[in-house]
Amino acid sequence: MFMKTIDMESKLIIENWVNDYSDALFSWAFYKTSSKETAEDLVQDTFLAAYNKLDSFKGNSQPKTWLFSILNNKVVDYYRLSSKTTKKTVSLTEDQGVELSNGFFNDSENWKDASINPIGTQDQELLDNPEFNKVMQHCMDDLPIHWKQAITSKYLTDKKADEICQDLNITVSNYWQIIHRAKLLLKKCLETKWI
Repeated sequence: MFMKTIDMESKLIIENWVNDYSDALFSWAFYKTSSKETAEDLVQDTFLAAYNKLDSFKGNSQPKTWLFSILNNKVVDYYRLSSKTTKKTVSLTEDQGVELSNGFFNDSENWKDASINPIGTQDQELLDNPEFNKVMQHCMDDLPIHWKQAITSKYLTDKKADEICQDLNITVSNYWQIIHRAKLLLKKCLETKWI
């Protein structure tokens, strides 16, 4: 009898959280994965995990914070699994990315064409521009999956390099090369589609 009361109470709490936080969680999951179906699955998994671990929620943080913490772990798990399943072969897209990014820098790692930096000086204003964010998201979606994962982890979740390397199962030198090449492709994409 007592277990049913706790179970009904838990269901009610989760139901309220679903109503209050689903949209925000979905938006974040979609931003991180660029897939509606994956985002929906991750949010569903988040609420299921929250329900199963509700007794561990002590109320030391807001429910939304706790749910986002669970969701971020689900996103990391999703990319970790994706990384393991695609690690064995190098995709054609990744090879194209390497080929495209070669030749942008000289031997001392400086831009060959110093005039190509119109975006860099207006970054704060651009981040507030919804049209720019749409173009940026499109450019992010064009990156090879490992590159997008690395860039997202570094710049959106502020993870440290060693943590990202562990998540993606790559070496530190490979990580820095991926970050470097991904930034080159993003820059080229933005210069083509935004400017």
